[in-house]
Amino acid sequence: MQSVDYTTLIAICASLDDRYIPSRLEQVYQIDRYTISLCLRTIEQKNWLTISWHPQGARICLGNPPPRGKDTFTFSEQLRHLINGYALIGVKMVSDWERVVDFQFAKRPHEEPLHHLYVEIMGKYSNVILTTADNQIITVARQVTANKSSVRTVETSQVYQLPPSLTGNSPKLNENIKVWQEKVNLIPGRIDKQLIKAYQGVSPVVARQLLQQGNISPTISNQELTSSDWQKLYDSWQFWLNAIETNNFNPHLTDKGYSVLSKKESNQNVHKIINNYYNKQLYKEDFTQLKHQFSQKIKNILKKLEIKRKKYQDRLTESDNCEIYSQKADLLMAYMHQWKAGMAEIELDDFNTGMPVKIKLAPDKNMIQNAQKLYKLHQKLKRAKSIVDPLLEEVQTEINYLQQIATNISQLDYQEQEDLTTLHEIKAELINQKYIEDSQYRGINNQEESQPRRYQSPSGYEVLVGRNNRQNDILTFRTATNYDLWFHAQEISGSHVLLRLNAGDVPEDKDLEFTANLTAYYSQGRGSEQVPVIYTKPESVYKPKGAKPGMVVYFKEKVIWGKPSTVNS
Repeated sequence: MQSVDYTTLIAICASLDDRYIPSRLEQVYQIDRYTISLCLRTIEQKNWLTISWHPQGARICLGNPPPRGKDTFTFSEQLRHLINGYALIGVKMVSDWERVVDFQFAKRPHEEPLHHLYVEIMGKYSNVILTTADNQIITVARQVTANKSSVRTVETSQVYQLPPSLTGNSPKLNENIKVWQEKVNLIPGRIDKQLIKAYQGVSPVVARQLLQQGNISPTISNQELTSSDWQKLYDSWQFWLNAIETNNFNPHLTDKGYSVLSKKESNQNVHKIINNYYNKQLYKEDFTQLKHQFSQKIKNILKKLEIKRKKYQDRLTESDNCEIYSQKADLLMAYMHQWKAGMAEIELDDFNTGMPVKIKLAPDKNMIQNAQKLYKLHQKLKRAKSIVDPLLEEVQTEINYLQQIATNISQLDYQEQEDLTTLHEIKAELINQKYIEDSQYRGINNQEESQPRRYQSPSGYEVLVGRNNRQNDILTFRTATNYDLWFHAQEISGSHVLLRLNAGDVPEDKDLEFTANLTAYYSQGRGSEQVPVIYTKPESVYKPKGAKPGMVVYFKEKVIWGKPSTVNS
């Protein structure tokens, strides 16, 4: 993930200084343990400023409004208590080439600042610190004690000190090409690496942009550059420093991320680019972690349920053979005269087949007592069948349900925020069903709901595919009308699928095949060549009392074969 560099911070601060100084801080909301949102209002506009100290995605930018859930974080509560309602009177870089921004707050515009909110954008060491006017720390997003760092501590009641100075030379606009070239060329190596090592403020993105503008390969050695290459690179260097000096930036997306440096004019908004880039990257990271976490959790639960099912099935098999014990007991009672004291086994002829049957005996019991023991075992196994049958059915239902969720999760790949929302809905379902615990979970009542996948059949009919159990239930019991057709993979887990029809419409075979192919693709049988798919009217689908989300029963169904491989997702 690309880091916010010094050049980008200058561009962001220049934009904020131009549009939001002065402004009033109306609200503080902490979104998660790494991110706060500040609501800034000017005479002309109102917006939310995102400040994040995330280890990989630390940033400052105008972003999305926060969710409406309750904020229970201590850090934001202290900020609300101390600076809510104050005027933001300055956004300044604390020092040249340092990625530390000073947000200055006063009671009113044009007064001296009473508080400083220092935002340090330094990768995994990023932090946000609120101080008094004389730089005494009041509260900090991330306490850094002596146990965590021997270089610099950041704790309440201390005097705020800047991070340790960076190594390397400070870039200067008036530095001539000869001196500049000597510094960059001092140690042989790749030119992009040497630019970063020789000077402060040169990030990998800046180095790549400067070399790209000069049409120079980043992997070439500084010793291999020609006089012409050095001149072109120096011109790009001067362009970069001029941009910082004059706040003349052209933010734009690149093939690897974003940049604020370009010789081409750009009308793109730096805040929008930063906000969209990091949201997408962090959503994707969150998605990957959640998907792996839920997949492993369900896999482990299913493994335990499979063992339980096997145990119940073995007991039922034993119960099915319970008549054998009754027959053996009958034989013992019929041939009592053949018993001798101390016998451990006896061989008797079967009543029906005449074949010899070996029966184990308890040596300390007589024939009648051994027969009674077998009669009791027969009765016990006979009763066990009526007890185990519902238990096995319950376990099988739970296995079917979890396989349904496992299928939904496995078929999710991060393409857009919708996919993360779908995964959060699955998380809510797993919490509600008591499969996972999360004391920090705050529900999804206030967040946007995910939408089903949408396709169009060859004849132009809309086809809706559920992404998770919540959507499956909505499609089947809220969205569907009696004109539609409901599809599902036969006897395996998969999405509920609707072929939307109008009154009197009769879908052609190609529409049924298209929908069946989609149904097969979004099912547990995705890897098969053909999958049996059932379809019926939505009125023939119902949810049994107490059934889990997404679990239904259907009747009056027809079967059609779906081919998953024909679907181009």
